[in-house]
Parts: sequence; structure tokens; C-alpha cells
Amino acid sequence: MKSKPPLPVIGAMLVALVVIAIATWIVWRNISGDDPKSGNRVSGTTATTVNIGGPFNLVDHRGRRVSDASFRGRYMLIYFGYGYCPDVCPTELATMGSALDALAGQADAIQPVFITIDPARDTPDFLADYVAQFHPRLVGLSGTADEIAVAAKAYRVFYARSRSGDSAGDATDYLMDHSSFVYFMGPDGRYLTLFRRGADPKEMAAQMRRLMAAAGTLQSRS
Repeated sequence: MKSKPPLPVIGAMLVALVVIAIATWIVWRNISGDDPKSGNRVSGTTATTVNIGGPFNLVDHRGRRVSDASFRGRYMLIYFGYGYCPDVCPTELATMGSALDALAGQADAIQPVFITIDPARDTPDFLADYVAQFHPRLVGLSGTADEIAVAAKAYRVFYARSRSGDSAGDATDYLMDHSSFVYFMGPDGRYLTLFRRGADPKEMAAQMRRLMAAAGTLQSRS
């Protein structure tokens, strides 16, 4: 018979989920000015109404120094999270992978990117194994705490170490609170749209297909 998790652990997990939900709502309001509970839109607002994205200088999961300019000419599908995330991050990265699979050959124009908010644990070596679990072309990016902060600020990402998730006696065992959006950026690095947590992969694929077709860059392959 399996033992139940102790009540303090359950409480800490519930607190972390509430903090993430509130943070995501606040970030969404700052980005779009809309209540995320209203309407049925999968995506967020367009580049004409918000200023998301900007320069970053990080290290990929192969140990190479890269910047935002390294991805010019390709669309980017970006998610900020961390490798020790117990549920939200793996789910969103799997959704990204499924959306790319739904695009089939058209996904070749899109570079999926995972940027860690926990560089202390998510080293390039760790990310090399981690990103391979979700998509063969997913690139993991890490860096110094300051470099991550610059990237997160450019994309209006909230993140903070969860005080409720700390494990006594183990400085490496902790949770991170963070907002959860998937950003779709154009080949010129400009923001196109975003997808909220829990978005349907097929709807994400359809939205990206529409945006690429509107820009005249959609491949004819299916």
C-alpha cells in the first residue's frame, strides 16, 4: 500500500500552483490588457500591440555561445521553464513537440527553444539530456543568472525561487515559481503571438500555419 504524501508537502505544492497561476494572470494582463479567462482565443495579442522579445546571449545544450541573432531567418517557438519542474514544464514542452509534429514538414521553418530560469541546476550538460526527451530539434539554453534575467525581462517572464518548496537540509532541492507561456517569434525576431498554458497542440499548429502563410514563408510541404 502506497503511503500518502505528508500534508506539508501537499500544502507546499498547492501554494506553488496558486503562485504560478497568479503570476501568469498578472503577466498576461501586462501583456494584453485582457482577462485570460475571457474569450476562447488560443493565442495572445499580436506584435502590433505589445513589445515582447529582444537580445539575449546564452549557452546552448552543446556548450556553444548563441544569441538571438543566431536564430534569425527561422521562426522560434520559445518556452521559459526549468528541468526539475515536476509537471507544468514537461507538459508544455510536450505540447510544443506535438504542435510541431502536427505541422509535419512545415515545422522545419520553426526552431523550438527552451530557456531555463534555473541555471544553477540546468547546466548545458543537463539540458542536453533533458531537451532530447521532448523533440529532436529542441534547443536548450542556459547561462549566468544575469544573462537569464536579461532574457526573461525581454519576454516579460516572471520567475522566482519558491520559498514554500525548499527542502530542509538540501540546497539543491527546491521549486521555482514562474509564468507559463509559449512565445512564437518571427524570422526577424519580432513577436507574433503567444500560447497560454494548456493550449491544444493542433490549434497551436493551425495558428502558426496561418501566421506563416500570412507572411508568405509557409513551405508547401505537408
